[in-house]
Amino acid sequence: MVVETMTNPRIQKGKKYFRFLFFGILFITAGLVLFALAVYIYAKILGPPPLAVPQSTLYYSNDGSIIGESNSGQKRYWVPLRSVSKEIVNATISIEDKNFYHHHGFDIKRIGGALLADAIAMHKVQGASTITQQYAKNLFLTMDKTWTRKISEALYTIRLEMNYSKDKILEGYLNTINYGHGAYGIQAASQYYFGKDADQLDLAEAAMLVGIPKGPSIYSPINSLEKAKNRQLLVLNSMKENGYITEKDVKSAAQEKITIVGKHAYHRSELAPYFQDIVRHQLKTALGLSDRTIQLGGLRVYTTLDTKQQQIADDVIKESIAEDSDIQVGFTAMDPKTGFVTALVGGRNYDESPYDRAVQASRQPGSTIKPLLYYAALEKGFTPTTMMRSEPTTFQFDNGNAKYTPHNFNDQYADGEITMAQALALSDNVYAVKTHLFLGENTLVRTAKDFGITTKMAKVPSLALGTSGVHVIDMVGAYSMLANGGKKADPVFITRVEDYQGNVLYEYKPQNEQVLRPDLAYVMTQMMTGMFDKKLNGYASVTGSTIINQLTRQYAGKSGSTNTDSWMIGFTPQLTAGVWTGYDKGNEITLAADKRYAKTIWARFMEKSLKGEPIKTFKAPKGVVSLPIDPKSGKVATKDCPISREMYFVKGTEPNEYCDLHPGKGEKRLPKQKEKPKQDGWLHKLFNWL
Repeated sequence: MVVETMTNPRIQKGKKYFRFLFFGILFITAGLVLFALAVYIYAKILGPPPLAVPQSTLYYSNDGSIIGESNSGQKRYWVPLRSVSKEIVNATISIEDKNFYHHHGFDIKRIGGALLADAIAMHKVQGASTITQQYAKNLFLTMDKTWTRKISEALYTIRLEMNYSKDKILEGYLNTINYGHGAYGIQAASQYYFGKDADQLDLAEAAMLVGIPKGPSIYSPINSLEKAKNRQLLVLNSMKENGYITEKDVKSAAQEKITIVGKHAYHRSELAPYFQDIVRHQLKTALGLSDRTIQLGGLRVYTTLDTKQQQIADDVIKESIAEDSDIQVGFTAMDPKTGFVTALVGGRNYDESPYDRAVQASRQPGSTIKPLLYYAALEKGFTPTTMMRSEPTTFQFDNGNAKYTPHNFNDQYADGEITMAQALALSDNVYAVKTHLFLGENTLVRTAKDFGITTKMAKVPSLALGTSGVHVIDMVGAYSMLANGGKKADPVFITRVEDYQGNVLYEYKPQNEQVLRPDLAYVMTQMMTGMFDKKLNGYASVTGSTIINQLTRQYAGKSGSTNTDSWMIGFTPQLTAGVWTGYDKGNEITLAADKRYAKTIWARFMEKSLKGEPIKTFKAPKGVVSLPIDPKSGKVATKDCPISREMYFVKGTEPNEYCDLHPGKGEKRLPKQKEKPKQDGWLHKLFNWL
């Protein structure tokens, strides 16, 4: 008998469903694998995501202190992970993502737990974002809830994990998270809440700070100390459960009394706002950085500013000029050896007028141009004892079609011959114009350019008296060239620029270009000390007589004035400073007190800035000799001369005639010289016709 086996229809149906389920799962798995592979390949193609986020640019003085910052209302200061206390790191990982070092951007177990908790509660009660996911979110800096953003964040998370180390991701997270009150990043938060850097926080402070990002407006100790303390305890217990601290540590930290500062470390600095404007301008024009990079690039800009000197300049200007006066000021100080600008004031009130009168304004320098003229004369064979007549003189030029009659101050003249040294000390205008015309009007134009003057010089007789406008900063640079022995002294404001990660974008390289002859620069410098030496008094007092009693060391300098401008520029071997005062609209300076502001400011600044510094004298280079000179005759002084001043000459140009204005029995003997000195009377004869 044949027995026919009958298949149970229910078994057949079950097998069919099993096969369908199996292949379905296999298909879904394959799809997921392919999708994951595609995402991986796509992420690989995209490469590392950019980590740049807006960061405050900080400006540093020459001693490393911060003088200002730029930001968009948010305080952001990037610090490397090594500059963050271990308590912050441990607390952050413990409360935010305890498996951070063990997952690849997504904590699947945590996500599952969060989904289950949310399903039970029927609303979102538990988050599952890892530190990497939160960092990815911070990099977008927008808070929209679109699916596009979520997908992008997930892709960012994958790319972060693929291309950066865990420490680098943690560093980025700590530097971008919102801690409330405009503080973004651990450094800004540490400074705001506790007034200290992120590497100085103890356990109690770290636990409180790490608890804030959960809800900055809720858990900020500024807003609610009670809620902040409760959140702090939660963080401490989390750290204990994860093995970072002990129960004893929890109790100690929870009981610690914490001082809350509640103040941002850096505000828009009131110190050197004009200086900072110049620095920002140079970052853009000289370094080629964009406005956004300068404003939000997290740059570290190291400048030449000396905060002590800047404060002295600000204080001296404020105390020297009458509060109700409309007189304005332009001021610059510079280290002559390096060209580093150490202090700068562009006006009396930046908020009222950000126009920079030290750098932007072009004003007539008056007699402060004369040292440049007389340096050119030294090049052409003049010496400090070259004699010319000081008397009312009318000059004809342009083939006799034009006349020019310069006047001395108060119409005082020697009505006889004076030396170039005395002409400079007394600021004799007739002597200056004679020299200018003899050299040729092009000579001073070329010389001014050699000295770094950037404004246009007019080829006219009055140029010798400073009738072509100049910038204060250019004149300070020009005088610095004399102070440093003739080397180029372009003003320097920035020494180094770093990006937010510490990469050097720019670093200043010292210049050492010799422009002037060192021997002539020294002779000119010594002549410029004459404005403070009463031995050179003649038909008038030396121009520095009103401030001589305020000075405690040797200075070289020159004052200058026009109807609308008042100047004083001077230097020691270690510091040059220049002051202009006047009215913005070019009104005439009529009050005697207003005319003294420039000298007063300069003297007070130099004395206060150099107080406690070594008293340095100008060192003579090779090829320079000195002789005692009778200021009136310009000849070598004898024992019978009532006044004798040491003057300096390029060797071979010194006078060899004795003073014969004071007959007596004094021995007339010149210091021994290797070479016989030459006569310098030819210029005096040449000018007899003038």
